[in-house]
Amino acid sequence: MKVLVVDDEAPARARLVAMLAELGSGITVVGEADNGREAVERAAASGADAVLLDIAMPVMDGLEAARHIARLEPRPVVIFCTAYDEHALAAFEAAAVDYLVKPVRLERLEEALARARRARASDAPATPAAVPALANSPRQRSHLAARMRGNLRLIPIEDVHYLQAEEKYVLVHHARGEDLIEESLKSLELEFGDRFQRIHRNCLVANDEFLELRRLPDGQVQAVLRHGKLPLEVSRRCVPLLRERLKHL
Repeated sequence: MKVLVVDDEAPARARLVAMLAELGSGITVVGEADNGREAVERAAASGADAVLLDIAMPVMDGLEAARHIARLEPRPVVIFCTAYDEHALAAFEAAAVDYLVKPVRLERLEEALARARRARASDAPATPAAVPALANSPRQRSHLAARMRGNLRLIPIEDVHYLQAEEKYVLVHHARGEDLIEESLKSLELEFGDRFQRIHRNCLVANDEFLELRRLPDGQVQAVLRHGKLPLEVSRRCVPLLRERLKHL
């Protein structure tokens, strides 16, 4: 079993790696990570079978990381290792197979890995119903996840300029370029309504992107953005509410 060890404290990672070595052959540590974003990227790159995942971490916490990891194919099994037992319910909602409270005991780690092996052996391909709904979580994400030719790219929400619906996908315009994500614009609006304003049925714009609303001679209104190459059309039905909201940003 290939295992990725994730904790923001180096001594905690070293202890888990040593315990895994003590459990003997059949277990290979394929990497370490010290934050949730790095955990998701390394889980995707390493082909890990299981991820030992802390919860309270910088950049992206373990609960959000687990929800992104659940979308990987093949999907690694997540085992939470944390000092805080109040996260247990949220951990299992994030599809973890076990939840270990620090300091982790060797016998509990062995038991969790056995459970992970059974889960891997019986795991069917993920279906939409089996994968945690990222946008339905009460916790607002810090990143969006895009797939490109089999690779995973995590996009910080704070880097997103605007979102445009493209058939069943959403095109994310962000500081490093453009990426498609498999989510609906409506679900993104529900999750990030405090960060984005709807300007059209197919477009959401980040609050800090607006420079001005420009009315053309034909009455059409356009949004001029800080990072947009061209102004974006604002639908007539969105204009009144958008003008009112922009007054308070």
